[in-house]
Amino acid sequence: MPYPIYWLITNILSLYQLIIFIWVILSWLVAFNVINPYNQIVSGIIRGTGALVEPGLRPIRRILPALGGMDFSPIVLLLLIQFLKVLVQWIYLRAGF
Repeated sequence: MPYPIYWLITNILSLYQLIIFIWVILSWLVAFNVINPYNQIVSGIIRGTGALVEPGLRPIRRILPALGGMDFSPIVLLLLIQFLKVLVQWIYLRAGF
C-alpha cells in the first residue's frame, strides 16, 4: 500500500515549509531588534533553522540575486516546495492510488 509513502513525503515537505517560515520570522525579529540574537536560546534556534534552510536557499540565491536589498529566495523555495507537493499528489492520483 503506497499511501504511507505519499503521507511521509507530503509531511516532510510541510515540516520543511514550517521551518522556513520560522527562520524568516526569526530573521525579521532580529533585524527589527525585537529579539536579542545574543541570547543563547534564540541564537541556537536561529543557527538550527538556518542550517536546515540555507542548503535549499543557496542554489536559488545563485540564480536570483537580492533585489533592492530584499531576499526573495525563501518565497521561491516555498513555491517550489508547494509545487513538489502538488506534483507528488498528481503522481499518486495518476497512478490510481
